[in-house]
Amino acid sequence: MSESPPTTPVCYRHPGREAYIRCNRCDRVICPDCMREASVGFQCPECVNEGRRSVRPARTAFGGGLAGQHGYVTKALIAFNALVMLLSIGTDRGGDAVVGGSGFGGLLGGSTPLTEWGAVIGLAVFPNGTVGGVADGEWYRLVTAMFLHYGVIHLLLNMYALWILGRTLEASLGPARFLALYLIAGLGGNVAAYLFSAPNAATAGASTAVFGLFAALFVVGRRLGRDVSQVVPILVINLVFTITVPGISIPGHLGGLVVGGLMAFVLAHAPRSRRTLVQVGGGSVLVVVLLVLALLRTAALLA
Repeated sequence: MSESPPTTPVCYRHPGREAYIRCNRCDRVICPDCMREASVGFQCPECVNEGRRSVRPARTAFGGGLAGQHGYVTKALIAFNALVMLLSIGTDRGGDAVVGGSGFGGLLGGSTPLTEWGAVIGLAVFPNGTVGGVADGEWYRLVTAMFLHYGVIHLLLNMYALWILGRTLEASLGPARFLALYLIAGLGGNVAAYLFSAPNAATAGASTAVFGLFAALFVVGRRLGRDVSQVVPILVINLVFTITVPGISIPGHLGGLVVGGLMAFVLAHAPRSRRTLVQVGGGSVLVVVLLVLALLRTAALLA
């Protein structure tokens, strides 16, 4: 009986190609185009993909994604605030949207139809005779106000602080957690402005969120064992500035500072075993408390 001639090994993915290398994991024959270098020998594409799925992605110390090192959320927030400023200037009828308002020696801009629509106002009668405000059902103001500014100087001051603080915090927390911190701190500052300002006083600006980032930088830095001594004098200077300069919302800045610090504490000190659950739960509790306080303020204004 004659023996059959030996068959030439071929790549399992390319049957027309001779191949003499085998995958270290599955032992299938692979050609040079399919060879993927491994710690020892070579693997086929399927085994490489399977290995990647079994490896947990790297995370920050607080469970966030490493994409935060690129500062995408910080850049997006700055771009969005700048876009809203352009829209605000576009709606201006008086010509003082950039400078020439009543605040900060005339360097800040005046109100525009967009700031009148979105700033935190408890309850007021507008020039056209209509009544509006958070107490009148315009709850969106507690969010939109953190993206509106009175003039370009106001915008630039806040965006510079966001650029400095945001990139550091986003790299430490990850994009999603940093965005949650920013929004909840901004909401906290706006709720505080609603609670403690005159009902007809208009408040707007990203500084509510920015002050929350100041507090967060201190909390997160301490948790990571970093030297945060330089944060304290900068924060004190900003607090003195807030208290002494007319036209600045003291409740808004202090509210953002406190709520931002609390949210940062939740993010930084959540136990590792239940980190995401505690972080989401803690953030949700803060939001609920803020909304309850806003409801109580609404009831008092409408009583």
